[in-house]
Amino acid sequence: MTNRRLDCMVKDQNPLVMSESETVGKACAAMYQRRAGSILVVDGHEHLSGIFTGRDAVRVLANGADAYTMPLVLAMTRNPTTIHPAQRAIDALRIMSDSGFRHLPVVENDRIWGVVSRGDFKGMELDRLDDDEHLAECIW
Repeated sequence: MTNRRLDCMVKDQNPLVMSESETVGKACAAMYQRRAGSILVVDGHEHLSGIFTGRDAVRVLANGADAYTMPLVLAMTRNPTTIHPAQRAIDALRIMSDSGFRHLPVVENDRIWGVVSRGDFKGMELDRLDDDEHLAECIW
């Protein structure tokens, strides 16, 4: 279970993808309808340019922005960390844990495979991460 590859996790996934010019309001509505925690934002060439999450929405709206006029390109997290689909689930968990975020795009050669979130992982993978972190604390 702890050697599960990401390509298996996102195999049939249809990630929520929007262009940089879409509005924050439309993005929030789409996330609500799809019950998605993130949107992968693409540029004019369909390459990943950012990720928009609930955290981004809260940050932007708390600053008084108009959600229906602000484009995603101004609200998204630019150039997000990504992971290759051949990597293991535990690798994605480590990246998310070390970097403090909950969503990680799975990308290979500019092709978007999907996105994994912390909730996609199984108990054994989470236990393995906890064990690894505990061991690191003991060593350092």
